[in-house]
Amino acid sequence: MDATAASESGTGTAPALPGGAAHVGPRVRALRTERGMSLSELARRASIGKATLSGLEAGTRNPTLDTLHAVAAALGVALTALVAGGGSPRIRGAAVDMELLRVFDDGPATYELYRMRIPAGAEQVSPAHHPGVTEHATVFAGELRAGRLDAPGLAGPGGYLEWAADAPHGYAAVGPEDVHASLLIRYPT
Repeated sequence: MDATAASESGTGTAPALPGGAAHVGPRVRALRTERGMSLSELARRASIGKATLSGLEAGTRNPTLDTLHAVAAALGVALTALVAGGGSPRIRGAAVDMELLRVFDDGPATYELYRMRIPAGAEQVSPAHHPGVTEHATVFAGELRAGRLDAPGLAGPGGYLEWAADAPHGYAAVGPEDVHASLLIRYPT
């Protein structure tokens, strides 16, 4: 298997970036260096293995969405700060398939707007983002259960959910239909 198709060993989940993640490594390294962090320190703060982070920086690993979120949170940046410029606005998680539609920088915050699809019956847990991050979902089809793991909400077509995403949170398509929704993530700067 080549580097662009390789996923993290032992995770059993699909890589987050279908087109490969070679462009992510230099961005992670630059942000880490800019913050004066060693590879070991970033791996510790992100709660990932040093070998995983080293492979990501070297462009030999295509990480899972959870790993990308963990690294972004440890660096205190939006996910797009790591993945922008890769040519593909698609990001995949264990159950969630997201297409980046737009990034907005609005002074005190950065917003990422995604089109999200979750297959019927699928669910995914996502790690905490950095403090102050919120997520906002508007459902167009299907029934979505989403939010912090200790207090998820439920919404059907036309419904809206929002939650503080600085704690583990999840998404699930609980009905017989795929969920189609928009997801807006607000990162304070």
